[in-house]
Amino acid sequence: MRVFTGVGVSRGIAIGPVFQFKKARLEFKSYAPENPAEEWERFQKSVAVAREKIHAVYVNARSEIGADEAAIFEAHLSILDDPELHDAVKEKIYRVPLNAEAALFAASEAFCAELEAIEDEYFRARALDVRDVASSVMRVLLGITESGYENLTAPSIIIGRDITPSDCITLDHHMVLGFCTLEGGPTSHTTILARSLGVPALVGPSDEVLSLPDGATIALDGYKGELVTEMNAVEYARYESLRDLKKQHLGKALDQAHLPAVTKDGHQVIVAANVEGVSAAPEALKNGAEAVGLFRTEFNFLQQTKMPDEETQYKSYRDTLDAFDGRPVILRSLDIGGDKQLPYLDLPYELNPFLGVRGIRLCLKNRPLFKTQLRAVLRAGYQHNLHLMFPMVAKKSEIRAAKEVLEECRQELIAEGKPVAENMPVGIMIEIPAAALLADQLADEVDFFSIGTNDLSQYTLAVDRTNPNLSDLANAFDPAVLRLIASVINAGHKKGKMVGVCGELAGEPLAIPILLGLGLDEFSMNAPAIPIAKQIIREMNLADTKEIAQAVLEMETPSDVRAYVAQKYPFLNEL
Repeated sequence: MRVFTGVGVSRGIAIGPVFQFKKARLEFKSYAPENPAEEWERFQKSVAVAREKIHAVYVNARSEIGADEAAIFEAHLSILDDPELHDAVKEKIYRVPLNAEAALFAASEAFCAELEAIEDEYFRARALDVRDVASSVMRVLLGITESGYENLTAPSIIIGRDITPSDCITLDHHMVLGFCTLEGGPTSHTTILARSLGVPALVGPSDEVLSLPDGATIALDGYKGELVTEMNAVEYARYESLRDLKKQHLGKALDQAHLPAVTKDGHQVIVAANVEGVSAAPEALKNGAEAVGLFRTEFNFLQQTKMPDEETQYKSYRDTLDAFDGRPVILRSLDIGGDKQLPYLDLPYELNPFLGVRGIRLCLKNRPLFKTQLRAVLRAGYQHNLHLMFPMVAKKSEIRAAKEVLEECRQELIAEGKPVAENMPVGIMIEIPAAALLADQLADEVDFFSIGTNDLSQYTLAVDRTNPNLSDLANAFDPAVLRLIASVINAGHKKGKMVGVCGELAGEPLAIPILLGLGLDEFSMNAPAIPIAKQIIREMNLADTKEIAQAVLEMETPSDVRAYVAQKYPFLNEL
């Protein structure tokens, strides 16, 4: 057996034949055209054809995976029509001069180089989108119609150096068992699409995987981030059994997804969904979500080419609240910065954006931006079960300042005769160690806490969670992180405040007994994880989990913690 290690970016296990995804090379000659005007016309006509094709992909994606994920291709259309890109191509055609193909390549690669020079995972991922769009136009210019998967005749695990969003969505999904790419990362659009499609995926293995022969049987483990080849009969049977067992557990959990999450000794907790908008509601409700523990509003901003106005935001929030039909929805105010940037905000370059102007810091520095969102939130929350929370809070003064802006917006709307949410609960994200350590003080200013374990782990352990080379260190099972979580829950409960977790830890099977034992009130996670999480909770005794939680707080390493919980509950290894 041979194992290639990467980073698992979409959970699941797939077993099947290799299909090496290789698109036709976009080869072209570079030359000085006799008539630049003809080249410019060729480029414009090719853009028009590419626009029709991308729009068709968008329509297909919207019907298959929902509006939020399909908005990737709306962004592609915006890139395609970007006047700066068009001006750059035109300049190279007329002034260098270059033929249309060479001008497009030079202009698009210059854009990509600028994006890749920024030390930010989000911008580097967007360079792949620019190349995807440029490739669509180039293929029209060159008259290339081959897709790269004409020979895909059986369900397979797709391997490629990079698989663009367009490639991903136009594949026949019945023929895709999993994705493995050398390039990309947790924030790439292809990764997001793979998760939406429920397809296991990993990124970042060695380039030796590109030499695996088509048809060779392999296993892809999206949980561990492993690609396994050269299996003998026993090893193959083990992966097959593991895959089938997970499917059986998921089927059983789905059948009981709408039952409450109550332990054997009668303790009930809330299991909620993390969502980006209204299109996520059907899946969340199907999987048994009892609430929305995290409504990520920044995705409405990331998918726009300009700042969404108050009315646009109001409609988006109101539609999402309506879709969840009275269930509590915790809306997080704009969390931009770090790995999420808005090009149209023209934010200054920061050497370390994760420690820079982001979250509540950015909003308090940009009051017009903040007020526009808060006005939309207050209007949308009228006669709805809406809760508001602020991200990246470190101290009391930030909470007070944010609440002052909120009250200012409330009074403005009342003066305008517009209905607003009354007595809307206000909370904060606990994702900075300073906030965790001061939770007993911060609790006096808020109605609830929601712990963001992804960033809390990153800041506590001084590890960039987007760096695949450090993925083993950015671990929320670390006892240092668990101790901070315990202290936040204790501080919140002493002041009578609800405490939830909306980071990835909430949906980790081995973490659920620990969080239960620490007294967590709400578990919020991606919708596909909800049925299994509720099933696990129903298998627990609260008294037992309290003993486990206290024990792991005294351990030394994350692996010690995981091994201890797995030994106490062996069935969790099957989920």
